[in-house]
Amino acid sequence: MAVSDNVRVGASGFSFKDWRGPFYPESISASRMLEYYSGFFDVVEINSSYYRMPTARMFAGMVRATDPDFGFVVKLHASMTHGRDGSAFPFADFAQALRPLEESGRLLGLLAQFPYEFRRSDDNLSYLRLARSRLERFPFFAEFRHDSWLEPDTFEELREMRAGWCCVDEPQLKGLMPPVAEATAPAAYVRFHGRNSADWWTPRPGSDRYLYDYSERELLEWVPKIESLSARCESVLMFFNNCHFGNAPKNAIEMKKLLGLPAARARRGGELEFD
Repeated sequence: MAVSDNVRVGASGFSFKDWRGPFYPESISASRMLEYYSGFFDVVEINSSYYRMPTARMFAGMVRATDPDFGFVVKLHASMTHGRDGSAFPFADFAQALRPLEESGRLLGLLAQFPYEFRRSDDNLSYLRLARSRLERFPFFAEFRHDSWLEPDTFEELREMRAGWCCVDEPQLKGLMPPVAEATAPAAYVRFHGRNSADWWTPRPGSDRYLYDYSERELLEWVPKIESLSARCESVLMFFNNCHFGNAPKNAIEMKKLLGLPAARARRGGELEFD
């Protein structure tokens, strides 16, 4: 069964050297990666913004490199989800950097990915409300790593905040969030982290935690869930975060096919050429 055209599938990032060969042409320059990526996907989740505060110049360049129907979700900087000192400055700086995406109508939302240590408590719920209020004009999705948040009250609180629940696929280890397909906002949000149980708690250099290639059987487990979310929500945003060696775009294309979505898109200006 094909899903509605309200489902958008992409990867968590696009600028990876080890995607040359598995996904990108070997000769591609970093400056052409997003343009090439946009020939297969109409949405991307920007994760580099977690590691360094983004700039308006950076996002303006991304807007220029993509077609008007291409959308972005931006992950919050670590200071807002892992630092949590309550300062208003990183939120203001972050919002200012988003202006090119916002003004072009390309910003589909913000992702607040909280760490495993961020367990459900009154203090943490208050911080979540604070973060949401400082970014209240943007669509906002919260990803919780600890399963203490998996209760009906959380869903209702997110709805009251006009914030989305981030569904996840990750190893089924004690304390981690199970693959619950729920939506608390007009858009549903799903992230695929892989199921690398061996390296989740003690990742080796290079974040082997996300080193995983989904099988077709594992992807098929999500098809009825995505169909249900598609029927209930205005849109569904899906991102593959298993970014090692091009596994993310590979699995994203496979998922598009399983959902009855086109594997590739018409690229602006036709095919890109490389030496």
